[in-house]
Amino acid sequence: MKTLKIWGRRDSFNVQKVMWLVGELGLEHEHIPAGGSHGGLDDPAFRAMNPHGKVPVIEDGKVVVWESHAILRYLAATYGGGDFWPADATARSQADRWIDWSATTLQPDFLTGVFWGFYRTPEAQRDSVAVASKVAACARHMRQLDRALAERPWLGGDRFGLADIPAGTNLFRYFGVAVERPAVPNVEDWYRRLQDRPAYRAHVMLPFDHLFGRLAF
Repeated sequence: MKTLKIWGRRDSFNVQKVMWLVGELGLEHEHIPAGGSHGGLDDPAFRAMNPHGKVPVIEDGKVVVWESHAILRYLAATYGGGDFWPADATARSQADRWIDWSATTLQPDFLTGVFWGFYRTPEAQRDSVAVASKVAACARHMRQLDRALAERPWLGGDRFGLADIPAGTNLFRYFGVAVERPAVPNVEDWYRRLQDRPAYRAHVMLPFDHLFGRLAF
């Protein structure tokens, strides 16, 4: 019987997305610590799986997939059934839109601009102007999410699904970092619903205070 293997460190934002979905799907798996203080990303065996030398990477039998959102789509299509991978292309596109928006818009501004630029950068080294710009950008993104969630309880529609994972992974850190945030009641309600999910608590709501003011792993 094949065992799903997942390489990455649990405090990696992109690994958390994958682990969250694995938890939602109830998949038996083996987690292999890699990256950061665990190292291993330049090992020839790892580079043979992912030539870019980044986590997460999964191995599912003979199938190897890298890039977090590609992994999400693969797992949803393989194991998710209609709840996570509907047969109708239009329905699937509801998730795809938010997955790609999270990758190209929300995550660069929050994870790179705010979480790295503010939280992980020592105060003396911060670019306060750049950070302020990214905080403002994140506020716009949260208002956009708030408008979308005024019409439905989950990003993809009436049920929790793949659309919620990439954007939803941001929320634990976004609401845990001391930056100015707009009033976004629909996002806050969504966040409370996510916190009710055991897989979210287990894989996303992990302490990150050890990363404060720390650029190196």
